[in-house]
Amino acid sequence: MSTGPTVIRPSTEADIGTITAIYAYHVQHGTGTFETEAPAEAEMARRRTDVTGKGLPWLVAEEGGRVVGYAYANHFRPRPAYRFCVEDSIYIHHEAAGRGLGRLLLAELLAHCEAAGARQMIAVIGDAENMGSIGLHQALGFEPAGILRSAGWKHGRWLDVPMMQRALGTGDETDPD
Repeated sequence: MSTGPTVIRPSTEADIGTITAIYAYHVQHGTGTFETEAPAEAEMARRRTDVTGKGLPWLVAEEGGRVVGYAYANHFRPRPAYRFCVEDSIYIHHEAAGRGLGRLLLAELLAHCEAAGARQMIAVIGDAENMGSIGLHQALGFEPAGILRSAGWKHGRWLDVPMMQRALGTGDETDPD
C-alpha cells in the first residue's frame, strides 16, 4: 500500500466504494464492529448522508489519492438530551494499520465535533482485546467509562465492550444552550 503525504478531508460520495470495502473487511475479519454481514454501498451511502445531514463529520484519510481510512461521529443516542454527546467510529484499511492514521483521523474528528458544539465524545470499543483502539483513545485524552461484559458474540467468542469518554470544549463546565 502506497504511503506519501496523508491528507485528512471530509468524505465525498466518490469515497463510498472504498469506505464500504474497508468496513467490509472489518465486519468479516475483526471485532471492532458487531455487524456480522457487511452492508452494501447503498447502505453505507445512506449512513454517511444521515451523519453529514446532522452537521456531523465523516472524514477520510487519503494517501497518494487513495482513501486508506475513515472516521465519523454520530449522536450517541437519538433522544434530545443526548444532543451534545457523540460517539466516534474509526476504520483503517488493514494494510495501512499501525502507521498513525487512526490518531490523525481521531484528532481531526475531535476538532470538528467540538466546532459543531459537541461536549462529550464516547468511544464504544468492540472488543476489550483491541489494545490498538484503547491505546489510541487513551493517547487522545479518553478515560475509561465502564465495560459491558460479554455484550457481543462474534467469531465464536463472547466479547466485552469497553467504553471510554472525553470532554470536548468546556465539557460539562458551562451550560450548552
